Amino acid sequence: GLISELKLAVPWGHIAAKAWGSLQGPPVLCLHGWLDNANSFDRLIPLLPQDFYYVAMDFGGHGLSSHYSSGVPYYHQTFVSEIRRVVAGGIVGGMFSCIFPEMVNKLILLDSPLLLLESNEVENLLTYKRRTIEHMLQVEASQEPSRVYSLKQLLQRLLKSNSHLNEECGELLLQRGTTKVAAEMGFRHVGQAGLKLLTSGDPPALASQSTGITGLVLNRDQRLSWPENSVDLVSRELYAHSIRKLQAHVLFIKAVHGYFDVRRENYSDKESLSFMIHTLKSTLKE
Repeated sequence: GLISELKLAVPWGHIAAKAWGSLQGPPVLCLHGWLDNANSFDRLIPLLPQDFYYVAMDFGGHGLSSHYSSGVPYYHQTFVSEIRRVVAGGIVGGMFSCIFPEMVNKLILLDSPLLLLESNEVENLLTYKRRTIEHMLQVEASQEPSRVYSLKQLLQRLLKSNSHLNEECGELLLQRGTTKVAAEMGFRHVGQAGLKLLTSGDPPALASQSTGITGLVLNRDQRLSWPENSVDLVSRELYAHSIRKLQAHVLFIKAVHGYFDVRRENYSDKESLSFMIHTLKSTLKE
């Protein structure tokens, strides 16, 4: 079962994590996906051998981890540096395994997409970079207070945007991805200065059942609201070169009704999946 909640100090605050299994067992680092958190593994870990030591971390700006300092953008490269700090998601884990190949023995990719940069998309890349900078500046300048929602409202929003999730999985993510707020604030908005944290012993998902609780605010950093903000597109040549650096045994698991089937049905995403699998098979040894 769950051993403990962890809080690891970093220059901008802390990285939150949770651990299962045996402290004496081989360590397994579990990395969540975009806008998710460490609770992504709550249903999976109990099904795995318990003689390993599983640690699931919240990336910066996600879950219970600290947000980056003002003016500092979120990129996959910075997430990789977070892993290095913790060691000392799918995409990020693969990138880490290529940059620090000697530190990874086995790499398991769960429905992990490859974001390819085609030669005719260079102009789009420049547009993304411009948007990223402008969006970050807009968020910092606006200083909009966090909106307060009911659990039902947040769950409906989450399931609408992620049709492959069921209510149980949605509630798991919201448990770690929200903070409870006090009744006097109402349901409209709450500023950071007026945020009143309640006892940590009550699960966030039970907020509506607790005395004096009216709603939840999302924990994630508002600067993470655009996926492009952290996307590091790579060329086919760079991807193939990076794969050759891998020393780990690799297992790629494609989900049924997952990323490539439900959310990304366009040709380019399916083509990138074929390229990724072909490159892994042709480059890595059996």
